[in-house]
Amino acid sequence: MSALPFCSGYRVAAWKCSGLLLPVVAAVSPAFGLEPPPERWSLFHPVPEALMRDLSADRPDTTESPVTVDAGHFQIESSFFDFGRGRSPEGRTDTFTWGSINLKAGLLPNADLQIVFDPWVEQRLTGPGGVRETVSGAGDPAVRLKVNLFGNDGGRTALAVMPFVGIPTGSQVSAGEWEGGIIVPFSVEVAERVSLGLMVELDWVADDGGGGTHQEWVHTAVVGFGLTEKLGFYLEYAGTAGREDGFDYQAACSGGFTWTASDNVQWDIGGRIGLNSAAEEFGLFTGITRRL
Repeated sequence: MSALPFCSGYRVAAWKCSGLLLPVVAAVSPAFGLEPPPERWSLFHPVPEALMRDLSADRPDTTESPVTVDAGHFQIESSFFDFGRGRSPEGRTDTFTWGSINLKAGLLPNADLQIVFDPWVEQRLTGPGGVRETVSGAGDPAVRLKVNLFGNDGGRTALAVMPFVGIPTGSQVSAGEWEGGIIVPFSVEVAERVSLGLMVELDWVADDGGGGTHQEWVHTAVVGFGLTEKLGFYLEYAGTAGREDGFDYQAACSGGFTWTASDNVQWDIGGRIGLNSAAEEFGLFTGITRRL
């Protein structure tokens, strides 16, 4: 009780006194250079830089990371461009996506909030006689909440849940309906420089003809290799099954490289190819992750 001499004569009084003082100390401690305990780190009480986790990004693969952004910090994951080509009975569709962004904010030690949107998307449908139709506009933004269940701060395994909702913009490339779903990513460290990621996702997706939504299941598996301290490589399988009439299972494979330029910056480049006729034929992308 030496820390509270004015209460030292009475244990009950000291307990009450400390109970009153703790919230005050927690509130004013940042002003005196003192840090709150880990369980109190939040958007307004940032994790000290020296105690931050290694940079973990949801891009460039489809499989999301189960690790959240440190509380009180922000992360920007952006694609400079993404090109995809697909084929259908109507012809060939080329999709150009510019500046896709995922803005993240660390809310709590195990939770972050994300806003994902595509500032500009252009789709070109080419038939036997040349370009038949071009549509463009802003993509539908999605708001996501990632909650880590275990493995955020160490261990060989990690698991998270990520509910999300998509907001229709009404643009030419908008789905035209409110969409949503839940993502469950899992990761395990297989060896010192080898990791395995698995993900299942249930989506409510707008029908192609409009007027409603249907369910789609996404499942992925990715293996990541640390080639050097800074250079990494990944190989991923992604499949999508849908309950809409006429929906064919889509299977694709992707791979790419990541370059860790610093503790807070990672560059990436890669591509993907379809494994069956229902999937996108191929795609290319490059981007960056920046933690603030």
